Amino acid sequence: MSFQTPITISEAIRNIEQNRYLLPSIQREFEWKHEKIEWLFDSIMRNYPISSFLFWRVEGETKQDFKFYQFIKEYRQRYKTHNEEFNTTGHNDFTAVLDGQQRLTSLYIGLRGSYAYRTPRLKEENSERVYPTRRLYLNIENPLENEEDGRIYEFKFLTDSEYSANMKKWFRVSEIYGLSDDFEFNKYLDDNGLKESEFSYRSLSTLKNVIHSKPIVNFFLETEQEIDKALNIFIRINSGGEPLNFSDLIMSIAVANWQKKDARKEIHGLVDNVRDKGFTISKDFILKVFLYLHSKDIKFKVTNFSKSNAEDFETEWNSIRDAVLAVFDFTKSLGFTDSTLTSKNALIPVIYYIYHRKIYKDFHTKSEYSADREIIKKWLHVALVKRLFGGTSDSVLNQIRKAFTDNVVKSPISENTSAFPVKDINKEIRKDTGISDEFIEELLLTQKDDRYAFSLLALLFPQLDYKNNDFHKDHLHPASKYEELSEDDKEKHGWQTYNSLKNLQMLDANENMSKNDEDLESWVDKELKSKQRTAFLDSHHIPDVSLKLADFNNFITKRSEILTEKLKNILA
Repeated sequence: MSFQTPITISEAIRNIEQNRYLLPSIQREFEWKHEKIEWLFDSIMRNYPISSFLFWRVEGETKQDFKFYQFIKEYRQRYKTHNEEFNTTGHNDFTAVLDGQQRLTSLYIGLRGSYAYRTPRLKEENSERVYPTRRLYLNIENPLENEEDGRIYEFKFLTDSEYSANMKKWFRVSEIYGLSDDFEFNKYLDDNGLKESEFSYRSLSTLKNVIHSKPIVNFFLETEQEIDKALNIFIRINSGGEPLNFSDLIMSIAVANWQKKDARKEIHGLVDNVRDKGFTISKDFILKVFLYLHSKDIKFKVTNFSKSNAEDFETEWNSIRDAVLAVFDFTKSLGFTDSTLTSKNALIPVIYYIYHRKIYKDFHTKSEYSADREIIKKWLHVALVKRLFGGTSDSVLNQIRKAFTDNVVKSPISENTSAFPVKDINKEIRKDTGISDEFIEELLLTQKDDRYAFSLLALLFPQLDYKNNDFHKDHLHPASKYEELSEDDKEKHGWQTYNSLKNLQMLDANENMSKNDEDLESWVDKELKSKQRTAFLDSHHIPDVSLKLADFNNFITKRSEILTEKLKNILA
């Protein structure tokens, strides 16, 4: 490995455009925020060093030993983040970027591409309205002053309409890329009146020089073709500065060793498929699932992804993928959303169970699995409410796995396991999950929009149709009536009690629409015209006391007692 003669940014960009620079599959994806790109351009304008790069010369047969990808040019947060694979068959020898991808991609996007990020407060959707295309511009009217981050040059990603609102202020940075010739550059400035202001003239001259004239891309070049050495260099380089985490390193090894499938494409595709179901997961989750299914040690360690392990990963991929998707389908059918599913790790034992029993095909709909679904539903809600996976998830996951098997490799799941083994799981868990009066009181004060409110109400009202999202959280005494409480009740209980589980129920959507803002006493009287009193009150956990708002204190006391008893029984 040797230090090479530096090159200009424009030369590096040309190498990217002509696919002379590619990204090896061991590289992570681009992840810089738009602000960081803007800061990078300010840095190069002020002659700040942007650190050296590490390149690997890829020649001959080595080109077929790895998968390589093109740089991303038009980045779209969440929806266009994956690099496209490049077929190197018949391609000339090229250079793989081992260190510096984030910086080079940022320069490439700023000079040749676009960056779309989400507009706040709009409903999530993959559209130009929510994620408008933005290009990088430079403020040529005046410098920044007194910025906390010390910036002088204002680079900013703007939409076409934002640029059009003040065209004299902004210069599109991509324009400078085609103005390397001094004559053409000066003619462009003259034609557009950009020499009239000293700041605009000086700023654009500086921009031209740092892009086209100053050789500021310093790099080391490794020319040996041994893949293991390249991988080792990559891992060592990424152990400092802004390091890859273990999952990135593990991912790199897994991708490098898969033979028939494109691991990167498959894993990212699964992440996207789960996202389309309404849940956000990362590749870390998928790698953790694999370790849980096939490795004695589930910690993120490079040694846990040997070549043979990676081969198992590829061989079993379709079943692993289908099991993960089946569990998220099931989770969605329980009425969970991404926010109310308070721990994704809680799903890993469920994935383990249906994967090793090979019952993941249509698990969430087939009638033969209905008993299992009911058992898992209750276990999942209880595990989330009891914060079972907080803090020491790996320890708890290992303990739970012992309920399935004594030998992870040879005996993945006991032959006697014909239903999700809740009792065995509870025996294995060594974490203190006792139900104290203080913990119950804390649960009772869970607020309506709290993440845990859904699981608590689903446990208390298991009879509702969660599969079709046909349910609403509802205040027994309507929220609109709170101001009508007596001053004594407000002082004693306050909104924290009024808005808590103590005054909440889960209703069928149609039932809730008919209740609307009706006061509790009137609503119950109306319902009792067609329903048996005791059964109705019991099913809604409503005490048989005065339901007038004036008697709120007695009502909330009695309902707290009912809920306390119910939750103790459910969570025991």
